[in-house]
Amino acid sequence: MPRPVLLVPRRLTADVEERLQREFDVVPPRDEVAAGVDMRQLAGEVDAICPTVIDRVDGDLLRRAGPRLRLVANFGVGYDNVDVAAARELGIVVTNTPDVLTEATADLAMTLLLMAARRAGEGERLVRSGNWRGWEPLQLLGQDVTGKTLGLVGFGRIGHAVAERAYRGFGMRILIYTRSPVETAVLERYGARQCGSLYELIENSHFVSLHSPGTPETRHLVDAAALRRFRPGAVLVNTARGTLIDEAALVEALSSGTLAAAGLDVYEREPEVHPGLRELENVVLLPHLGSATEQTRSAMGHRMLDNVAAFFAGLEPRDRVA
Repeated sequence: MPRPVLLVPRRLTADVEERLQREFDVVPPRDEVAAGVDMRQLAGEVDAICPTVIDRVDGDLLRRAGPRLRLVANFGVGYDNVDVAAARELGIVVTNTPDVLTEATADLAMTLLLMAARRAGEGERLVRSGNWRGWEPLQLLGQDVTGKTLGLVGFGRIGHAVAERAYRGFGMRILIYTRSPVETAVLERYGARQCGSLYELIENSHFVSLHSPGTPETRHLVDAAALRRFRPGAVLVNTARGTLIDEAALVEALSSGTLAAAGLDVYEREPEVHPGLRELENVVLLPHLGSATEQTRSAMGHRMLDNVAAFFAGLEPRDRVA
């Protein structure tokens, strides 16, 4: 039986690349990936596409691919880069890679929260500039984190993991806003309270961390009206999807002092970053590092390939989403 042919548009970790070569036929050749991959040119020649969350797999690409393409195995827990409706229409299975990036992303959310609260980005830039003149009593005064209130918007696996770190590690009070009821036992575990609205959470939180999926319904969830509801000195963190925030409104809120600081790992038009954000000192900007550890990216790759292997063995993939 011939081996499945996979379109893998980006280089992955060494052990995942080794498995790719051992178990599958892969296009394009791995030494050509860095030059950029036109997936439309190759989609008709493969049995499966293995995109990352920044590789757009739209309906046009899926239709152009023709009947040979049977699977889109996404490298990432989010799959808003894939036109799932078109895939269903064409009978193409879609999978993702949940669970394995939870801890790394939760770590990064706390990193951004701490950096923004303690103005660590500003301090690092000051030292690098050569203009630091030594310790001063009023230099770069930030905010305490311990004992403050953290509002979590969305409460999936990563939200739970952030709550665990914030509550156990920093004694933070936890507020949650999510459309589904949170079990009483879970609320009790974190001493948490579920809010009835986004505005209720925002108005009562010193820090707000976003963990909602990127959908049409959540686009600009944090808009100008929501930003006006933040309490003085509040900090906003986003490690979920850039589309959750209206970046133009965020620039205005940070510039005016309506919002004290922000920590961002994702962007509305990634990899483009709103120029106003780059000019501000009170925002920490990271290049989508949420799952960027060697161990996590390898686990994601193997989870993706487990789904591929199961599908072509005639089994139901563990992480099927469509």
